[in-house]
Amino acid sequence: MALNEGLPLLEDAVLLHELNHRINNEFASAISVVSRAAARSSSNEVKVALANVTELLHRYADVHRALQVPEANTTIDISAYLRGLCLSLSRSRLDQLAIDLVLAACPLRLQSEQCWRLGMIVNELVTNAARHAFSGGQGRIRIELTQAGAFVTCKVEDNGAPPREVHEGRGLRIVRNLAKALNGHFEQRYGSEGSVSVLAFPYGVNPS
Repeated sequence: MALNEGLPLLEDAVLLHELNHRINNEFASAISVVSRAAARSSSNEVKVALANVTELLHRYADVHRALQVPEANTTIDISAYLRGLCLSLSRSRLDQLAIDLVLAACPLRLQSEQCWRLGMIVNELVTNAARHAFSGGQGRIRIELTQAGAFVTCKVEDNGAPPREVHEGRGLRIVRNLAKALNGHFEQRYGSEGSVSVLAFPYGVNPS
């Protein structure tokens, strides 16, 4: 979801929390419908298939919860925040494709709004890599978060195949908008051994 760059996160908080609440309710409703259908079925094969669907919906709901906007005006350990997000991404999308997700992040407290925006960026980059870089599944995506002086750097790299044609879709436009909201700089490079995305933004600066 793209945010209006001209509106501070605090002004959007009520709308975002309401939207998240509605999405959570929709997940719960879908899970309930599938579970009832499984209970009514007399076929073990159907029960197993629907149980797998229910489990997948639970995992997608976990990713959504991991990406919810944290409480405003607080600080969060970004390494713990990203660990929770990476676990949800692995369970919901990557494990079934045999894609390993590796996180190397130093303990670092960031403002809640910065953590949320960074989490959205990481989610988009990991999802894009899983969809486009590994046509046959299997591979590795590595996330590295470091601090050097006044800047935080987040690097997401994969060992998948580079795209035949490089074009910027909606996902990367969202990433660039989120990076801009962090007062940061984003770049993406492709090579024979995969792709590397690098985001650098000021440490301890209020996002716009």
